[in-house]
Amino acid sequence: MKRSQPDPISRPAAAGDRLAATTSRRSTATISRRGLLRILAGGTAVLAFGLGRRVWAASTDIRFFRIGTGAPSGTYFPLGGEMANALSNPPGSRDCAKGGACGVPGVIAVAQASQGSVENVEAVEKGQFDSALCQADVASWAYAGSNAFAKAGPQPQLRALANLYSESLHIVVRADGPIHSLKDLKGKRISLGEPESGTLVDARLVLAGVGLAEKDLKASYMKLAPAAAGLADGSMDGFFQIAGWPVPAIAELAQNTKLRLLPIAADTAEKLRRKWSYLAADRIPAGSYDGIDEDVETIGIGAEWITTDKIETDFAYRLVKALWHESSQKMIENGHPIGKRIKLAHAIDGLALPLHPGAEQFYREAGLLVQASQN
Repeated sequence: MKRSQPDPISRPAAAGDRLAATTSRRSTATISRRGLLRILAGGTAVLAFGLGRRVWAASTDIRFFRIGTGAPSGTYFPLGGEMANALSNPPGSRDCAKGGACGVPGVIAVAQASQGSVENVEAVEKGQFDSALCQADVASWAYAGSNAFAKAGPQPQLRALANLYSESLHIVVRADGPIHSLKDLKGKRISLGEPESGTLVDARLVLAGVGLAEKDLKASYMKLAPAAAGLADGSMDGFFQIAGWPVPAIAELAQNTKLRLLPIAADTAEKLRRKWSYLAADRIPAGSYDGIDEDVETIGIGAEWITTDKIETDFAYRLVKALWHESSQKMIENGHPIGKRIKLAHAIDGLALPLHPGAEQFYREAGLLVQASQN
């Protein structure tokens, strides 16, 4: 198995377990002794070169598959963990037809934390992740070599495996504070999202849409968890976050701090959509968070599962087929609130990248593609 850098693995899915590892991108590649024993019990010979070193399979029966996600406090990380569970099917697992693993035979999928969409694209391109979750806008820029990727240039090797769901822009402030509109953000202490995140990129677009720039704010660039903590203790006035509702960190914050979600006016949303076609009018429903009693108009961006053309066609086909298996869908729906919005019927909606040939083959068989063109 060829590699570009260590694979962080803390809890591999094994026979009778199937819980994929979730860990930081900076962690070294490790496999627990307990997990190793389970794999050995499954009948696959494994040669371990020690803690912090790569665990090599003596045969091709095991394939580690890395999924770049996002910060642990966001949506991508827990969702990526559920996807990793669904895709994993280590040697020795019970047969799918008998209630066992319905993932790709021999695969141990791993959800890895990251700073978000921009970093995910870069890591996939470099081979540090095998696939990743990514905002459609960021994927579009990377493919074309524009905006945040203007310096790096086009990345034509990127491919889409699926559109998962629409992410909503959350602009979160205190309900007892003076901020009621986007223009009220001027001069306030606002986190625009951490560096290399899709949230930061789109926060800048939205601010520009209402005539504001970063210099007009007391801007900071924080992870979601500290931004939420800052809003709770009064050291921050608000923060931006693009994620599928409900966002766990925001839901937790709303239990103890009364919140307001700033709306994006319809004319502003339409202005943004005309300039950036991947943006769409969206709505965060009433009741998504404690104290949010009315729908909040905002903008939405597709969350896509991406890879590169280096992934073999047959393997990509098996991955996509496993994701949309009925058993996998139930697992994802029950494992995370956003899972109920992930539907096969929308798997090719608004894709920012060309479909991987393996994914295209599956969607054609599923009746989502007609003739030789993508709908």
